[in-house]
Amino acid sequence: MGSALTTIGLPVALGIIMFGLGLSLTLGDFARVLKQPKAVIVALACQLLLLPAICFGLVMLFQLPPILAVGMMMLAASPGGTTANLYSHLFRGDIALNISLTAVNSVIAVVTLPIITNIAIWYFDPFDDQLGMQWSKAIEVFAIVLLPVALGMLVRRFWRGFADRMDKPVRIISVIVLVVVIAGAVASNWALLVENFARLSLITIVFCLISLTIGYLVPRWLRVGRRQAIASSFEIGIHNATLAIVIAQTVLGSVELSLPAAVYGVLMFFIAFGFGFLIRGRASDEDEEEAAAERASA
Repeated sequence: MGSALTTIGLPVALGIIMFGLGLSLTLGDFARVLKQPKAVIVALACQLLLLPAICFGLVMLFQLPPILAVGMMMLAASPGGTTANLYSHLFRGDIALNISLTAVNSVIAVVTLPIITNIAIWYFDPFDDQLGMQWSKAIEVFAIVLLPVALGMLVRRFWRGFADRMDKPVRIISVIVLVVVIAGAVASNWALLVENFARLSLITIVFCLISLTIGYLVPRWLRVGRRQAIASSFEIGIHNATLAIVIAQTVLGSVELSLPAAVYGVLMFFIAFGFGFLIRGRASDEDEEEAAAERASA
């Protein structure tokens, strides 16, 4: 765990990813929230209230050991990431809403992630000599999440042409660095990962499926637009596993704590892809029904 690859490489990789996110954001992305408040409020309520409660229920149902239970709760508290924007684009979601949700969620997570993590540590008590994420560690979360985003936004604000040119290279670099670092981390902790993969694969699959489903059906039930519901689904269903891994390994100093996010980070790409095809087919049926209703009323 103490290798430079994880203690230095992971935060650097996440910093590049968050900097890249900042390059694509403007203050208008935060202001856009006011233009479609219902979709944003519903999505945030699902993310901040429903998912931690559901994750807690799954942890109890699957009877995870305390350290893995806290890791799952930390994953549930992690915001969506840039991957959600990509999936939303592929399956015709509202990209602008995704960007706004990612921006707002990243800011809120600076507060909610330490709170949920501390509650989980207090309840499951996985550490004998650690009370939880102390104030100094919460400041580390702030630095890890928001400072690179703010820097990226400043670059875009004052050097927009440079930000536009750097957007794609930064994305490519972040993926390459992240793959190298995670591959190295997995290799160095291979036995531990294999030992827990079977135990964690089912609960992470179920959690991902429930997250995606809630993110789509709850907004539709509350009469949020279809494209907004698709965006909400991926924003809620695709958590920033890298952030959870970094906080677990570098802030709290535990490889075991990062295992749920590591397993989830591998499996969620395939689950979200399949789910995207499912709701795209459902969306096509809904579009045909709406069009038929309009013709009937004409």
